[in-house]
Amino acid sequence: MPAYRISTAARLLGVSDDTLRRRIARDTIELAQDAAGHAVIDGVELVRLALDDAPEPGRESSTSARNHFEGLVTRVVSDQVMSQVELQCGPFRVVALISTESVNELGLEPGVAATARVKATNVVVDRADR
Repeated sequence: MPAYRISTAARLLGVSDDTLRRRIARDTIELAQDAAGHAVIDGVELVRLALDDAPEPGRESSTSARNHFEGLVTRVVSDQVMSQVELQCGPFRVVALISTESVNELGLEPGVAATARVKATNVVVDRADR
């Protein structure tokens, strides 16, 4: 099973290194050491942490879209019918194509906080270590 250094584990959990270190200090999170002597978290333990932090289904909102990214609108490019809306969601850039009418109704412009909700029939998954 892979093991992850604290900085990588924090990034995968969507928290800061300091937040994860505080959680390690107060919780029973088992750490190991890699060949170089760095503290690492086992992949299975990281999954447990991720699942512990996940909201219960249905408690967060009433939508079927489970994948959502909170962030800031960084750019909006519109024509009469469609708009391209870019959001910076933590380390992720999310680009959505939505109607210009929706952009206007939601008041989307750079600096506005927004949430991108993703529901897709096709999702591509890559492994970071390959």
